[in-house]
Amino acid sequence: MKIIDVVCSAGRTGFYFDDQRAIKKGAGHDGVFYIGEPVTEGFSAVRQAGESISVMIILEDGQVAYGDCAAVQYSGAGGRDPLFLAEDFIPVIDKYIKPELVGKEADSFRSLCEMMEDIKVGGKRLHTAIRYGVSQAILDAVAKAKGKMMCEVVAEEYGCEISEEPIAIFTQSGDDRYDNSDKMIIKGAQVLPHALINNIDTKLGRNGEKLEEYVAWLRDRILNNRKSKSYNPVMHIDVYGTIGAAFGNNNYKEMADYIEKLGEIAKPFKLRIEGPMDCDSDRETQLKALSALTAEIDRRKIDVELVADEWCNTLEDIKLFADNKAGHMVQIKTPDLGGINNTIEAVLYCKEKGIGAYQGGTCNETDRSAQVCVHCAMATKPVQILAKPGMGVDEGFMIVYNEMNRILALKKAKKNLN
Repeated sequence: MKIIDVVCSAGRTGFYFDDQRAIKKGAGHDGVFYIGEPVTEGFSAVRQAGESISVMIILEDGQVAYGDCAAVQYSGAGGRDPLFLAEDFIPVIDKYIKPELVGKEADSFRSLCEMMEDIKVGGKRLHTAIRYGVSQAILDAVAKAKGKMMCEVVAEEYGCEISEEPIAIFTQSGDDRYDNSDKMIIKGAQVLPHALINNIDTKLGRNGEKLEEYVAWLRDRILNNRKSKSYNPVMHIDVYGTIGAAFGNNNYKEMADYIEKLGEIAKPFKLRIEGPMDCDSDRETQLKALSALTAEIDRRKIDVELVADEWCNTLEDIKLFADNKAGHMVQIKTPDLGGINNTIEAVLYCKEKGIGAYQGGTCNETDRSAQVCVHCAMATKPVQILAKPGMGVDEGFMIVYNEMNRILALKKAKKNLN
């Protein structure tokens, strides 16, 4: 079935673009606003509205397939592509992608994505957000042309089997790490709460004492409010490099001592620490530091998993971190990889290497990108998938949970028909 048109519309995301460098330099809060001037190129404020582009592929029978271009909350940081604004990039899609897709048969997700990923403007690949959204629309187009679910197309083209069970959903709290944790416990989230520990003085503590208090509070909150003793969620806390900043990025012993203490406090629940250090300088420095800390944790048999995030943005990065065991789990931050074909390959590569695959993303996505990501996850079976978009818990959890259960119900119904 042929593609006859590609149409774009500007949209909003489920959160904001935040200037991470300005925040790390001490930008303060005033309600939802950040105080101070932005320091990252392209930002007009430290916090500004998140933007997206809906890409709609029209098939010759009138069906419309669509995906959403979106970029991460902390755009322009940690080696990522620059700020993604709809008015800047809709003309790029119209000029460089539309002519390549119109007239093509919607018969192969992989080949159409490979064609799209190879497009260069001024010697550079297209912005990751563009490739992200266009690849979603391509997957939907191929699925509609074949009369299949998107996860079925992925499974067919990558030799996978669609999961018979739901994938664990990881919920994120934002700064409202107390009330939002209550929502997670009520909803039965399998992994929680992210917690946004991105400041030493206000969230970690100069000696880590504030995070210790929070982990103890969360442990007791779960124990006192869970509906059943069978509910044993994983605590997954993103510390945005603050542990390294407090104890020294290369001080592996003291960092491991502190992480071990957090693990003991979290018991009986398992603990994961994402981004223990953030080496702003370059990928190799980050890789070496995280690999060394992972080795220290393993040598001492500390029952805490480390999760790679910063400087682990592309498919190439993820393979490098997995090969060097820089972390026990890798966050596959879906918009950073460009086309979702790269997300699929990243999950499969991590599984092949025995590294935990966390199919993540950002709060700054849309309902549509979240739905498409669920289909990728159900076909490739990562350890966990992020509830997105937004930081309100209920909305993102609902979108991911409901799409996952639609897939399971439809798969069962098709099986019964056969």
